[in-house]
Amino acid sequence: MKRLNYLVNGLAALAFIVMFSQCAGNAGQQTTSSNPAPANGVSGLKIAYVEVDTLLAKYNFCIDMNEEMVKKSENVRLTLNQKANDLNKQKQEFQTKYQNNAYLTPERAEQEYNRIAKLEQDLQELSNKLQSELMSESEKNSLQLRDSINNFLKEYNKEKGYDFIISNTGFDNLLYANDAYNITQEILEGLNARYVKK
Repeated sequence: MKRLNYLVNGLAALAFIVMFSQCAGNAGQQTTSSNPAPANGVSGLKIAYVEVDTLLAKYNFCIDMNEEMVKKSENVRLTLNQKANDLNKQKQEFQTKYQNNAYLTPERAEQEYNRIAKLEQDLQELSNKLQSELMSESEKNSLQLRDSINNFLKEYNKEKGYDFIISNTGFDNLLYANDAYNITQEILEGLNARYVKK
């Protein structure tokens, strides 16, 4: 998954560089710019960036989704722990009875052993199912979050008219940018104003 992220980020950076170099060749033809021309001579491009880490930490929709996922994860953990504890007690009881010859016949001991083995298998299947459901819901939440941000940016950009709005996550793609191009706070305020808690 990380390798895929690096590949996508690398391709995005490469596309940006190619587009940037093409725009640099046409810089003389472009005369209007709402931002001052950067030192590299490219004019006419209106670029901004958003600190994604800040959005994830302060966007109320994201905070609520994370809290909900933590609760669900905790419920899954508690359910599985309780069932595992019950199973361990049954295993210990079986072991004690077996050592004390409490079963009338070997067949009865084998039946009890098979019953406990089936419970263990059922617990493993339940664990896999619950973990899979959590992962699926986490992916769904990520898509909802991405859609929410993208939809807001489309509306926001109708008025602002940026050519590029770049995401900045740590040092993934954007190594340096003038703070004048940082629109994170505007985006965060707009997203939170639009968000209505369920």
